[in-house]
Order: sequence, then C-alpha cells, then structure tokens
Amino acid sequence: MTDPFIGRARELAVLEELADSGRPEFYVLYGRRRVGKTELLQRFCEGRRAVYFLAAQVREKDNLAAFTQSMAECLDDPLAQNVRFDDWQAALAFAADRAGDERLVLVLDEFPYLCEANKGLPSQLQRFWDTRGKKSSLMLVLCGSQVSFMEREVLAERSPLFGRRTAQRRLEPLSPADSLRFFDDWNLEQRVLAYAVVGGMPAYLRRFDTKIDLETNLMREVLRPEGYLFDEVQFLLRSEFHQPATYNSLLGAVAKGLDRVGDIAAEVGVDSTTANKYLSTLRELGLVRRSVPLTDPDPLRSRKGRYRIADRFLSFHFRHVQPHLSMIEAGRGARVLEEHIRPDFERLFQDAVIDFALEHVGHAAGDLFGSDAVELGRHDGEAVRALARLDDGRFVALQLSGDDVPRATLEAEIDSLARVSGLPVERLRYGLSDDLDAPLRVERPRSG
Repeated sequence: MTDPFIGRARELAVLEELADSGRPEFYVLYGRRRVGKTELLQRFCEGRRAVYFLAAQVREKDNLAAFTQSMAECLDDPLAQNVRFDDWQAALAFAADRAGDERLVLVLDEFPYLCEANKGLPSQLQRFWDTRGKKSSLMLVLCGSQVSFMEREVLAERSPLFGRRTAQRRLEPLSPADSLRFFDDWNLEQRVLAYAVVGGMPAYLRRFDTKIDLETNLMREVLRPEGYLFDEVQFLLRSEFHQPATYNSLLGAVAKGLDRVGDIAAEVGVDSTTANKYLSTLRELGLVRRSVPLTDPDPLRSRKGRYRIADRFLSFHFRHVQPHLSMIEAGRGARVLEEHIRPDFERLFQDAVIDFALEHVGHAAGDLFGSDAVELGRHDGEAVRALARLDDGRFVALQLSGDDVPRATLEAEIDSLARVSGLPVERLRYGLSDDLDAPLRVERPRSG
C-alpha cells in the first residue's frame, strides 16, 4: 500500500474547506519530520491554483530566486520569470497582486529554513499580512518540521505572527488501525508487530516491503548503517536540539523502563531538577509522555507521574538500536536481531495491542456504555492492563485475552477500582481476530 493519504481524509477536508471559504486564510501546519505534512500539502494543491514552495537551507537570495521560479511555473506566468525580489515582503506582495480576485494557495514549506537566513522574516510577514495579505485572495500556508520553532516563533504570544493565523494543525502520527493498512500482504501478527516497531509515522510505514517478511525489513532498514531508519532518530533530535547528548541519555533511560524522575536522573547522572527541565521539553515535542494513574484523586498534584516514550520507533531505537550501535556498524545486525529483538517480540506485540484497545474504547464507549470516555490510560494491574474513565465516573477495565491471570487477581483489581470510583466497573476484553478487515476482537464479559 503506497497511498500516502491513509488516515488523512479529515485533514485534507479542513484544508479544502479553508480554500473554499471566500476569505483570506493564514494556515499553520507543523509536526515532526516524516509525519506526512508535505504529502498532505502537495495532494491538497493538486488541481488548484496553487504555488507550492519547498525552502532549502541556502542564502535568502537563493530561496527568493527559487520561489520566483516556482511562481512562474505553477501560475504559468511569464511576468514572474522576469522579476527579482529584494525581500520576502516584496515577493509576497507580488503573489497577492497575481492572485487578483481568484483564490491562490501559497505554501511555504519548511518555513524555519527561511528564518535561518533572515531572523526578521516573521516581522516582515506580519507587516505583509496586516497591509496586503488579509485584504487579498490568498490562502497562505506556513509549514515546518521543527516543532519547537513553529510553536515558539509562529504561534506563541511573543511571536510577531501571533493572532494572524486563521487556523492551525499539529499533524500527528496515524492511528494504530490506519497503520495496519500499509501491510496488505502480511498476516495480522506481522502487521501488528510492524506497528509495534515503527508506530504511526507514514514515511516509516512505507519503508517496509510487504513482499518480504518483517525480520528481513528490519535487517535492511534498521540493522545496518545504510538503512533508511538506522540514523533517523539522531536526525530528528539534531533538528530540534543543538546539543542532543543529554536528551539521548534521558530517552535511553526511559526506554530501559525507568519511569520516575529520580531514577531517570540517577541513571543519566544529573539532578532531578535538570532531568525535569529536559523531560518537560521532550513532553512539549510529543516525544515523551507523563501519565498519572486514572485512579489518582488529585492528578494535577500527584507525585505518581510516570514517564514513557510516546513514539514507538523512538522507544524501539533506544531499547534495541542505540545500545548495539557498535555491533550494527560492524555488520552484526543479524546477531542483534537474534539475541535482543526477536526475544522481545512478544512484549512488543502485547504492548501494541493495548494501543488498539485504547483506540477502540475511546471511540466506542458511548455506544457500549451510554457514556463517553473522557480519560484513557495504561494501568499497572496484572489483569487490568488499561483503563478508561467515563464521563459519569465509571471505570472501564481493559483486559487482554492472552493474559493468563488467576481469577482472584482479576476480582481483587476490579474491587479496588470500584472502591476508588464508588461505582460498578465495566469490563472489556481484547484480542486479535482472524479477520484482516476487523482485526480487533472485543468481548464484554458479563457481570460476575
């Protein structure tokens, strides 16, 4: 399956709605590398009067020249071929003039690269929008992969562009269910394991060739220095941080299973205050998640928060690739697979099924229980592996059908949840079916 638009219908529909609004629009799209932003924007521009410009890390005059060429080609405009712009304010004003009374979509992809060459570009863009843009037929789209930059320099209150955007979207990885659709030639177990390794990043999912098995794909794409995904995590961290060493160490500690700030700090060799600072940054970028048990009566002040890597491929990298870089560089990736990765397949598989279960109950709780799920999270029980809290206060306990847990353990965990909420506890048991079109098997056990 090579269609890049698996799971992106809603985002595309919003872009089309904005394009057809009849008003000037200023849209900001951002998200991690490889999440599918460029694919989304290029698909959106197809069949429209649009100028799509992908910035490069070059001098400003070179980007301006390339932008002029893009306008000439996209608009088939001979006039654009013979103009030269001194700055972006002039270039954008020319685009507004060429738009006339007809909608023109103008996409500036990798906007942070333009700002590297011109720190004052956000201010120039603000002046353009305030004087010309908001009176034009333009739909201006700013797009960027440096999440921290886009939130700080484009969306934040201190940015010159604050208040100008008419809509924004942080593009997230695909859902578990959508991720499986990339692997039509594999059986369900191989599909779930592939998701367990790379998560919902479309560019990663498309790298796996379903004409060969999962392990061969891992050898080709991850476990050799030439692999597309071998150094991907370091590319990601270097794009966000000038000095990623401490972030690398923190992520490595969390991937090993350390989930308390004190334990993480001790492993890395920093104090807890420093660890908290770095972890907060990783949380803002969506790379790490801090979760408090749903049973905690005061989650905002809770000291029970635990950290978990939020991205599956980052977790896989720091658990199975980073510790064995020397072996992989020496051409012994097959040994890493045999000794470290294959024995972990069962844990990866079961952990991925929890993602599918949480996704399901988040959508289906209203129909099943007459009350929507307002909170979702993993749970430390032996029998209850995840929880949902309904808006009427009830808990839904999520079990996995493959878990072999004594009945007394299950009853004790259910009773404990009932004491916390003061209400009966609902239950759902999840497993995988043999139906590739409906891979999740859901049972609602009867009370007692």
